Formats: sequence, structure tokens, C-alpha cells
Amino acid sequence: MTTKSNPVPERALTGSLRDYRSPHGSDLIGRVAGFYEWQNLRREHDLWPYARSTSTAPQARCEARSDTGAAFSGINFASQDYLSLSSHPAIKATAIEAIEAFGVHSAGSAALLGNTANSLLLEQGLSEFLGGREIVLYPTGWAAGYGSVQGFVRANDHIVMDILAHSCLQEGAKAATTNIHYHSHLNLDAMTRKLERIRATDHENGILVVTESLFSMHADTPDLMAMRALCDTYGATLLVDCAHDLGSMGDDGLGHLGKQNALAAADIIIGSFSKTFASNGGFIAVRDRATAEYLKYYSATHTFSNALSPVQAATVLCALNIVRSEEGRLLRRKLMDNIVYLREQMTKAGLEVLGDPSPIVPVSLGLEGVGRFASRQLMAMGGIANLVEYPAVPQGAARFRFQVMASHTRDDIDQVVSILAKAMRDADVEYRAGHQGQVATGRHPANV
Repeated sequence: MTTKSNPVPERALTGSLRDYRSPHGSDLIGRVAGFYEWQNLRREHDLWPYARSTSTAPQARCEARSDTGAAFSGINFASQDYLSLSSHPAIKATAIEAIEAFGVHSAGSAALLGNTANSLLLEQGLSEFLGGREIVLYPTGWAAGYGSVQGFVRANDHIVMDILAHSCLQEGAKAATTNIHYHSHLNLDAMTRKLERIRATDHENGILVVTESLFSMHADTPDLMAMRALCDTYGATLLVDCAHDLGSMGDDGLGHLGKQNALAAADIIIGSFSKTFASNGGFIAVRDRATAEYLKYYSATHTFSNALSPVQAATVLCALNIVRSEEGRLLRRKLMDNIVYLREQMTKAGLEVLGDPSPIVPVSLGLEGVGRFASRQLMAMGGIANLVEYPAVPQGAARFRFQVMASHTRDDIDQVVSILAKAMRDADVEYRAGHQGQVATGRHPANV
């Protein structure tokens, strides 16, 4: 821990990952050293909160280690196991049964004998859940997002994308075309202007409109039916990434697609298994067999990756069956009760929460340096949440991303709010002590 005799250097409180994204020099390997020097400076002062690992299951309270191996434990709001299914007895029993029957590995691409009977059953279950759509499975949610864009869009086509769309969608877009048109977050007027300009000069090529049903750093959602109407007007295809709300929100488990009665509105639906369905993996859901078959052979992350393991496929199907059951409905209600209560208690404590009620509860911190101190203090006092910094969020808008689980108790929430309020007060004092004269340029939790 840093002391007055060992003050934190300014460089450990400033800078971002973006600074090291494009290093210069002819030595491809040697030029990356600057990042490690900056990272290690933060690490030496307990200000590097990433690459932590759990020593126990990722439950509401867990034991963990920092990336230096230092042990800590606490109330866990950093795991994305929204319905608390990863340790569910039926899930664990299903995984063991699948290992006994199939072993642990798919041992091939889905195009080349990598699928198993479990994969086919999972496709069928997801199709029923999503109104009869055709399903294409992927080894990760990121692969599904990337492949959904790269698989359909070609060089002369256009992509109209929310500026905050996930990395997998943005990287898929860059791989497919240079005709990428970003619009400001959730701004339908800006989206309309982009579509108008494209169709003013190009009536021959396709337009893919890309959004998410729940944005993971802001906890907000688009008007999906309004986007559908704009796509119809301008001859565009609508892609919706439902990674964070599918399964975990809504009485039917369909997230904002269900809440907005928009299941039929999306041409392409992407889902991830890692948030609610107790496993890695993802899928793309499309309207017909022809579209699905095209994806299987022209979406690189499907064709050239090993298929989901039989254990993953069986686990996800078991989780899906729970999601669709009365138990799943009760878990979603318990989860939403926890979400609402956490947001209420945060607000009562003078903390600024962002977005709308969802399993993601962003808590504003302000300057990156304040956030780094707050993260250190939070972990030291027994709270676990993920710090999010620029460029994942706007500069000077650092935040904690609290991820809520159905298994959290009121006591867990009360304790973590108390810990967080103190951590932020301490962080603000510590930051101000070393930066007199600079604090007026950023937002600080001074009133906490």
C-alpha cells in the first residue's frame, strides 16, 4: 500500500490503454515494453485491478487473487452470472453426465464433425425459445458478434452502428468494409441522417444497422421498434446483440426483445451464453435455413473454430430449460428485486448510478485517477466490482460496473454500498491530497 513516504507517481494515475494501442518503431516486439512499464507502475501501487482470478466459485461471496497472486475475498459484484446458475446443482450434474458420455472436447469445427448430439439439441431448444428461428452456434459470444457482421457484410456494403457497440461488432465491421458509419449513442435522428446520406447515392448495396438490446457500460437500451421502422424505410437489415439481457430480464426471459415486443423486429439476433447460461459460447439466430447455412460456411469464427464442447452445449441447454421454467421466472424476479434495491441504496448513499434497472449497475467515479484509488480501496475493504476506464467509457467518466446476481442478499447489498461509499470518500481525499489545483477539471464524489 502506498504511504506518504512512497507517493503515487502521476503516470500511475493518468494514461490509458489507448496510449499503447499503436506503438511506433521497427521492432515489433521491443516497442510494446512501454505498456508493461506503465502497467507495472500501476501494479506496484495496487492500482491495477484487472486479470484477477477466483479461488472459489464465482458466487455472491468469493475468494480471489490479484494478478500478482495476492489473496483477497469479498462480496462479489464482478461476475456475470446473473441468474446464479453456474453452481446450480442441475447444471453441475448435467456437466458431469455430458463428460461421461462425450468426454470434454468437440475435437473439430462444426463444419467438420465438431458438432455433437448435445449441440443439435441446444439448437432446437434455442429455436423454440426464439420463435422458431434458425440457430448457428459459436464457441464464444465474441465470435458470434464478430461473425454476424463479417459473415454478411461485403466490401461495398454499409454498416450504420451505435458508437458504443461492443468490440466484437466493431472489429467484425472493420474486417468486412470501410463503409462504417457511426452515430451517437441511441440517437435515432443521427441514425436517420446516416441512412439518408447512404441511400442518397447508393441504392445497390446493403446496409446493416447494428445495435445492442442492453449496452453493458451504460445500462441503457434503444427503441428497437423505431429502429425497425427506419430499416424498413431505407432498405436496411437490423442486427440486435442481446448478450446481457436475454434470459436474465423480462417475465418470458426474452429481455428487451420481449419487453418491447420486438422479437420479430430483428433480422439478426446475437446471444452470449456467458452472462446467464452458465457457460462460454454464443449463437446467431436468423429467420430461415438458407441464411443459417450461408453463415456456417462464410462466417469465419464459426467455420474455422472448434465447435462448442459437448459439456458446454449440455450445460447451456440445461440453463435454457431453467430460464424458460417457473424457477427461471422466480430467479429473474429475485434478480430485479436486487437490482432495484441496489440502485436505491446507492442513491441514498449519495452515489450516482447510471442507466436503467438491469443486471448492470454502473456507478460514476469521474477522473481515472480517482477511480484507481477507489478500486484499490474497495478491494481492500471486501468489495469486488470491476473498474471501467477510458477508452471503454468516455475520458473522465470512469465507473464501477456492478453486476448483480439473483443469489445476492439484502445484507450483501447493504454491506457493499457502505464499503463503496467509504472507498469513494477515501479515494477522493487521497486524490485531492496529491493533486491540489487539478481537481476542478474533473468530476469527484465529493458529496458522498
